[in-house]
Amino acid sequence: MDTYLQQILETKGVLSKMIGDKAPKVGIVLGSGLGKLADKIEAEMVVPYAKIPNFVRSTAIGHKGNLIFGRLAGKWVCAMQGRFHYYEGYSMRTVTFPIRVMAALGVETLFVSNAAGGLNPGFYVGDLMVIRDHINLLPNPLIGPNLDAFGERFPDMTAPYDQELIAKVGEIAEEAGIRLCKGVYLGNTGPSYETPAEVRFYRAIGADAVGMSTVPEVLVARQCGMRVFGMSVITNVSNTDNDSPVLNDGQDVIVAADAAADKMSLLFSKLIESL
Repeated sequence: MDTYLQQILETKGVLSKMIGDKAPKVGIVLGSGLGKLADKIEAEMVVPYAKIPNFVRSTAIGHKGNLIFGRLAGKWVCAMQGRFHYYEGYSMRTVTFPIRVMAALGVETLFVSNAAGGLNPGFYVGDLMVIRDHINLLPNPLIGPNLDAFGERFPDMTAPYDQELIAKVGEIAEEAGIRLCKGVYLGNTGPSYETPAEVRFYRAIGADAVGMSTVPEVLVARQCGMRVFGMSVITNVSNTDNDSPVLNDGQDVIVAADAAADKMSLLFSKLIESL
C-alpha cells in the first residue's frame, strides 16, 4: 500500500475513534484571520495539530492550528483553524493531506476561506468575494502516483465551485444586506507579496483577487467528489504602481480579515444550514 495512503488511513482511524459516530459531512478550512468562525461552532472536540498523527505544524500568522469537531447551524462539521501552505516548505501532498483525511471521514461539502489581495479595481478592503473560478500558479497537488481510492487521474474542473451554493449565498447576502462580490481567485506560491508588474499581469489574465492558498485544497476536494464553496476576504488592495505609498503588511491583513469575519461567519452558517 502507498505510504501516503497508509498515513491518511492511520489519521482517519485515530480521529474516528475520537469522534465516534459523529462523522462530519461538512469540512471547513479557515484562513488568515478568519478563525473567528470557529467560535460559532458548538465544539465537541478541539484537537491541536501537534496531537494528530501525520499532521504538520501551521506556522502562518493568524493560524491557531486546531482541528475542531462540532455542530454549526445544526450540521456536524470538521473545521481547520488554520491551514498549511506550500511557502512554509511543505510538499503539496502535505498541504492537502487534511482534505484527504476529511474525505476519508465522510465529508461531502468543503467550505474554503482565505484572506486575499484585491486585484479588481472595484474591490475594497473588507469586501467578501465568492470564488466562482480560479487560476492556479502553484504546483498541482495531483501530480504523482494517483490515489485511485479517492478519484480518477484526470478530474474535470469545468465547475470547481458549486453553482448551486454560489446562487444560494447570493440570496442569503441580499437578505442580510451584505455587499457580496464574485470573482476569480489566483493562487501563487508566495510568501512575498506581488510586484506591481505581477499585479497588472494577473489583472490582464482575468484574476480578481490573489492569494497563497486554497487552490490545492480545492483541486483535491474536487478529485474526491466533494462539493466546494470558496470565499475570499479582501484584506488589502494590490499595488499597480511602484511609487505607491501603500505597502502590504501581514499584520494589516489579519486585522482586515478579523473585521470582516463576522459577515463571513453569518454567510457560512446560513449556507451550511441550507444543506
